[in-house]
Amino acid sequence: QRKIPLVFLQNITGFMVGRKYENEGIARNGAKMVTAVATAAVPKFTIIIGGSFGAGNYGMCGRAFSPRFLWMWPNARISVMGGEQAASVLATVKRDGIEAKGGQWSADEEEAFKAPIRSQYEDQGHPYYASARLWDDGVIDPADTRRVLALGLSATRNAPIEETKFGLFRM
Repeated sequence: QRKIPLVFLQNITGFMVGRKYENEGIARNGAKMVTAVATAAVPKFTIIIGGSFGAGNYGMCGRAFSPRFLWMWPNARISVMGGEQAASVLATVKRDGIEAKGGQWSADEEEAFKAPIRSQYEDQGHPYYASARLWDDGVIDPADTRRVLALGLSATRNAPIEETKFGLFRM
């Protein structure tokens, strides 16, 4: 109503998964957050200052929600999930398949399987990898964050701001 821009500082591992969190309403509460971000018509700015993974990226105004600007710090990482989590999930699936056939999988074999997955996630989750593909608006020095954000806010002052039409929030 007051048309105040929204600034999102992302350092989020994603929404919690598991029966406990599902019973506590993580999906319902996450949907409320996503609805609020999606329907807010004010200028939105996102700065990824750490990790930005999975649904947490969306809930905190990731690229899919078209923030006016999205910047990353040099230490930031972005992907569907962290490399260690991805490697562990894929290793579990592979181990279960091997054991279902009566085979065994040594710890060394598992580590050899996981290492390239972690490496791929590290390489492709790097801010320079993302910027090179125009997935964001650039990598900024953390010390310049205030100045860069002020320039972004200034750039949006002259553009008209539509009225926000909120969606349906289910309680």
